Amino acid sequence: MKIKRADIERILILCAAVLVVVLALQDNQPASTVLVDETQIPIEQTIALPEGETVATVVYYQDGDGYLVPVTRQVAKTDGIAKATLSMMVKSSENDMNAARLGLRTVIPEGTTFDIDIADGRANVSMSKEALNCLSAAEESQMVDAVVSALTCFSTVDEVTLEFDGQKRSKLTFGTDVSGVFTGGNVNLEATETFSEDANQVQLYFPSQTGRLLVPVTRMVYSDADVSTAVLELAKGPQSDSGLERALPEGCGIRSVTLKDGVVTVDLTQDFTETLNSTDGGKQAIRALLFTCSQFPGVKKVDVLVEGQKPQLPEAAQSTFINDEQEVMAQYPGVVELD
Repeated sequence: MKIKRADIERILILCAAVLVVVLALQDNQPASTVLVDETQIPIEQTIALPEGETVATVVYYQDGDGYLVPVTRQVAKTDGIAKATLSMMVKSSENDMNAARLGLRTVIPEGTTFDIDIADGRANVSMSKEALNCLSAAEESQMVDAVVSALTCFSTVDEVTLEFDGQKRSKLTFGTDVSGVFTGGNVNLEATETFSEDANQVQLYFPSQTGRLLVPVTRMVYSDADVSTAVLELAKGPQSDSGLERALPEGCGIRSVTLKDGVVTVDLTQDFTETLNSTDGGKQAIRALLFTCSQFPGVKKVDVLVEGQKPQLPEAAQSTFINDEQEVMAQYPGVVELD
């Protein structure tokens, strides 16, 4: 019996109706593959759809403010899903149009091809000579970060090495260092006036200026890089000149953040109800909390409370994947013009 797409969507909506927000995670599984209500579909697993078998994978595009943005796309099942994922990020008429529908841009020079060998948690990536055609150091850096971030979304990849035109290089044309082993986790690093070796990193998620997408941001902190620190930093909001929006309303306090037996409980002040009554019903705020908490190994579930009580969370606040392409397109159809 074939399962219709509408039936699948209804099942996901019913799963999302629970009041307790659940993150079904394997240990060390990335935030971009987080699901709710213990409905776990890793990026390697296929979903039967009328038009054939597909697989969910996370690609990275660039937005108009220069941020790398993860987007979950359903693509035809293939043995080389990692290569197919990177290929969707290469500039071409088709790829550029798919990105533009979301208000985004591709980040890898036109014509670039890939050979990828994954073994023992490491992806060794050989990129063709076209990858050397970036026009600036910023473009080189974005390309490298996008490739590493996309590959480390796979549960089989912990680190990445890069070759270009068949050679191991120390630097690219504009000086970008590509000599080492990349582990991801520092996408969209916030600018800081000073740098200290004592600083740690946490990844936060903030809505874009339009609220259409969640943007990951890496922030340097001078306390332990743990779930409590991450939630507190999320409550502080993005940098004032970032072009991003707050995930939690200004003035919303954190009463407590606890982690016990894989369960994170975030207790917020009454101000959070302002977000639940907002236009999107608190969808992006809840998701920002989910993905921010899920970066830490061992987190299996997240409870969101308001003044110690479980709020009535709207169905739309639950999430299957980060920035699901179909959901974004359903809410914001049409091509978005970029400057």
